[in-house]
Amino acid sequence: MLSEQIISRLTKIVGAERLLLEAGELQHFGVDRTTIWRANPSAVVLPGTIEEVQQVVLLANECNLAIVPSGGRTGLSGGAVAKDGEIVVAMDRLNQMLDFNPIDRCVSLGAGVITAQLQDFAAERGLFYPVDFASTGSSQIGGNIATNAGGINVIRYGMTREWVIGLKVVNGAGEILNLNRGLVKNNTGYDFRHLFIGSEGTLGLICEATIQLTRPPAASTVLVLGIDNFPAILDVLRVFSAEIDLSAFEFFSQAALDKVTEHQGHVKPFETRTPFYALLEFETANESVLESAMALFETCVEEGWVLDGVLSQSLAQAKALWKLREDISETLWHWQPYKNDISVRVSRMPDFLREVDELVAGRYPDFEVIWYGHIGDGNLHLNILRPETLSNEEFVAKCGSVSAEIGQLLAKYEGSISAEHGVGLLKKDYLHYSRSPLEIKLMREIKKVFDPNLILNPGKLFD
Repeated sequence: MLSEQIISRLTKIVGAERLLLEAGELQHFGVDRTTIWRANPSAVVLPGTIEEVQQVVLLANECNLAIVPSGGRTGLSGGAVAKDGEIVVAMDRLNQMLDFNPIDRCVSLGAGVITAQLQDFAAERGLFYPVDFASTGSSQIGGNIATNAGGINVIRYGMTREWVIGLKVVNGAGEILNLNRGLVKNNTGYDFRHLFIGSEGTLGLICEATIQLTRPPAASTVLVLGIDNFPAILDVLRVFSAEIDLSAFEFFSQAALDKVTEHQGHVKPFETRTPFYALLEFETANESVLESAMALFETCVEEGWVLDGVLSQSLAQAKALWKLREDISETLWHWQPYKNDISVRVSRMPDFLREVDELVAGRYPDFEVIWYGHIGDGNLHLNILRPETLSNEEFVAKCGSVSAEIGQLLAKYEGSISAEHGVGLLKKDYLHYSRSPLEIKLMREIKKVFDPNLILNPGKLFD
């Protein structure tokens, strides 16, 4: 419980209506999409300016209070969970488009802007913001930056990091930093901007960002292929990427497709049932690209890798095919899955896939396992659905033990225990599989530089 004095001081900073203390409000703002931890913040504040954020952080330092930054709370690793009486600083009111420059093709905006709003803002001006994923309708730009969000376009456009050309942050000491100021070239020592991108709110609170926009892609075609087996997905990727510039290469299992079509009402791509599916997207500025795609499709069928396929004939059909992949995460959320968000280099994927598939089949013989992911950039999403016979505690304990084995495989293949969802609370016990002891030591020391009293998002990334 906060003292009356602290409540009074927080009220003076943000106003009585922007200080939330009711149980329902604390629950709403105190958790993300993970369901393992119970929300238990002491208060939620909704600052409206970067100066108000600064005043909250200075007060937290003075009174030894912990802070959890909060965006859209769509995270899947517990990075926005406030379970130990922290103050949640929610960025919802920092939601303005602050400046747009058509010459530089960039926009400055508040951290609370919804991702889809940025995409729409760019489209209305004949431009394109390429970072795209299932929760764009509710995730916030600040949270995207704090977790270096990826998504379906990474194979061509890269992660969020590639599009952030400026940041304004309040670090853990309550200092305002204005980083890079929208420059494309700036070789003047350490670029602190990149420390804050992906730092999961452990170094500072991202308040404003300057985002680079680009030209819209040309008309695109979507191809969904039914794949005979797991390794064949990589054969299809190799063949297509050698001839065509792909903007996306996604995959999902038959089990994932069944969930989406049953619970979202989407139409199956074709009648043939296949173990796995690949979704390819590519620009089709001329007929020769389509002719190449069809020739490659025939090659894959002749090799026995592909059993069936469908090529979009309209924008509406392309969007419908994309829904089969994009809606998987939102659909599975209702089963409260235990998620493994892992990656290895694409060249090492075949051997890694074989070993992890054997491990999962052996360790989860009675569990429903849902595979999908961004296979074109080496990212797999392994989702385990909880059986009704297991309590949540038993389920998490069993999945955690297997995650350690998967971590050992990732260490062997020099992969990552978190490709795009962050570490948060969920993955911190496995961080050592992807980072050396020296790297983790340096991370701790960097945190102390920017957050000397260790008040920001405590317990996330590492203890």
